[in-house]
Amino acid sequence: KSTIINMAKTITVLSLLAAALGSFYSVDAAAAALVDSATKINFDDKLGDLSLFGVGVRKKGPIKVYSVGMYSGEDAKESIASTPKSDALSTLSKSITASNETSFVLKMNFKVGAEKMAAAIAESVNPRASNKAQVETLKKLILDGVAAKGAATPGTTLQFDCSDEGVKVSVDGNEIGVAPGLKEAFCEVYLDDKCVSPALRNSCVENCCN
Repeated sequence: KSTIINMAKTITVLSLLAAALGSFYSVDAAAAALVDSATKINFDDKLGDLSLFGVGVRKKGPIKVYSVGMYSGEDAKESIASTPKSDALSTLSKSITASNETSFVLKMNFKVGAEKMAAAIAESVNPRASNKAQVETLKKLILDGVAAKGAATPGTTLQFDCSDEGVKVSVDGNEIGVAPGLKEAFCEVYLDDKCVSPALRNSCVENCCN
């Protein structure tokens, strides 16, 4: 009888331990996902093998046009994690441009026409790029992808996968094409001192620096 009682106690303890561990991991996973405080738009903690670094809003005057999340590899995150916050912004830019792949996911909060959306992004990339023909290719890909659905309405997702091959453009999960080159120029749109979303840079530093 005592053996049965002891077994029952052991099973109870193990069940409680399993429940506690499950709770811990679910909280940890939830903490890795982020919400842009300006728009309340949510970003998953993972994009394939890439990890979420931070999120921020892109404003045009008082208008919150879209939220952007940046995803990259663990090697880049480790470089930033070991850097003092005073040097973090510089390290962030260098680590991301050196990374094999970085993705920027834009989630629309405000309706923007296809031509205006394509032009706005191209105008941001253009002064940072040496090859203007590549910028025109990027602009056309964005235009084609957004025009296919009429406009970049709230909820529309634009994804830009930056690698040594170039910048791959996808709209709502549909791959449109690749603009060759432009990896560094596109990353600088969101990471240099004149970036279009200071909130994104600050979020990356806060989330990645120990």
